[in-house]
Amino acid sequence: MRNDWDDLRTILFMVRHGSLSSAAQALGVNYTTVSRRIAHAEEQYGTRLFDRLPQGYVPTDAGREAAEFAERMESSETEFRLKVAGREAQLSGSLKVTAPQLLFGRHLATVLDQFLNLHPNVNLSIRASNEVLNLNRREADLAIRISDSPGDTLMGRRLTGQQTASFCTREVYERIEADPAKRVNWLAFSHAMASPLDSYPNGRIRLVFDDMAALLEATKAGLGVARLPLFLGREQNLILVPYLPPQPFLDIWVVAHKDLWANAKVVAFKELLVAFFRKNRALFEVAS
Repeated sequence: MRNDWDDLRTILFMVRHGSLSSAAQALGVNYTTVSRRIAHAEEQYGTRLFDRLPQGYVPTDAGREAAEFAERMESSETEFRLKVAGREAQLSGSLKVTAPQLLFGRHLATVLDQFLNLHPNVNLSIRASNEVLNLNRREADLAIRISDSPGDTLMGRRLTGQQTASFCTREVYERIEADPAKRVNWLAFSHAMASPLDSYPNGRIRLVFDDMAALLEATKAGLGVARLPLFLGREQNLILVPYLPPQPFLDIWVVAHKDLWANAKVVAFKELLVAFFRKNRALFEVAS
């Protein structure tokens, strides 16, 4: 007999992701399997769960109710898994860590290397993404986030504060030095709290970016001066220019679900993170 949980989980993922292909990808199966499971569930429960319309599968009232029931089952299963995982005392098995892409490189790569050397029996996997993964659903065991708080449902520890400063290439800096009266081209970040022109009116916003990686690449290409987190500008050997004093930026946190906070693998990784950021605080902010 088929596993009814497989069918219910498929209904949940179909409602959650909105298409056969997206649900199949999230479940790790092909789209024909998703279609077969939905058809089987409709036969078993004796009701239509999705309307097959030109725009795709649209859940009926019964389909939405089945998805809500499956979500409660998923939450209960995840809660049980988290509680079991939290009691793990062995430094072995899997550990999933997520962090923003730009924090990898010279910085977190050092921590990863140390961790793997100390704990070779841990299967460490990394999700380098700016997407905020759902730790309550165990999409990751531990997250390093650039944020102003760890989140209400998570445990967290502040690793370091951050500051931003003005950076550009040496060529751009030399052009500005040669003609200080000339207008300066600024590259702005759309999520910044204030425009650089608030403090430096002798300039213009040449480009605005909604992605920090793109802003960094444009700065490295010599398109202008940008306010960047200190660690990024220093890591890329850009020139720190004195037009703006260092400005506060979002803190860096390590966070995990409360049931995993005391897990042996999570604790071991956190300890290395804390030691790294304590030693390298000057990379991220100017000491007060």
